[in-house]
Amino acid sequence: MARVTGIGGVFLKAKGDAAELARWYETHLGLKLEDFGGAVLQWNDAKAEDGGLTVWATAAPDSTWFAPSASSFMINYRVDDMDSMVARLEAAGVEIIQGPERHENGCFAWIMDPEGNKVELWEPKLWDEKNKG
Repeated sequence: MARVTGIGGVFLKAKGDAAELARWYETHLGLKLEDFGGAVLQWNDAKAEDGGLTVWATAAPDSTWFAPSASSFMINYRVDDMDSMVARLEAAGVEIIQGPERHENGCFAWIMDPEGNKVELWEPKLWDEKNKG
């Protein structure tokens, strides 16, 4: 049977200026924009222990997981150094709305993009109780 094998892309419909929103992601999250205006993320560039997995899940209609965003989605971006990423964001005036938090599978932090979408940042680690703290 045919099946989905991964995420082939993430596409955001901007509420305002799409190029400006893309530049925000480039400036603050380090996405390198290509000539076509988007970024290409290569799993083989990642140095994480997990080998480059992507998680897919749904949330219940009454979930507060995406709050304070009113969006029906939240994108989790893998980062290679959470401490440096948080320092970079804070230096640029981007509010860290939660985290960093250390869990069994890595470190997480949350921010809002300029259009009110909650963004989850994740520095992956192999599942291990010792990662918590």
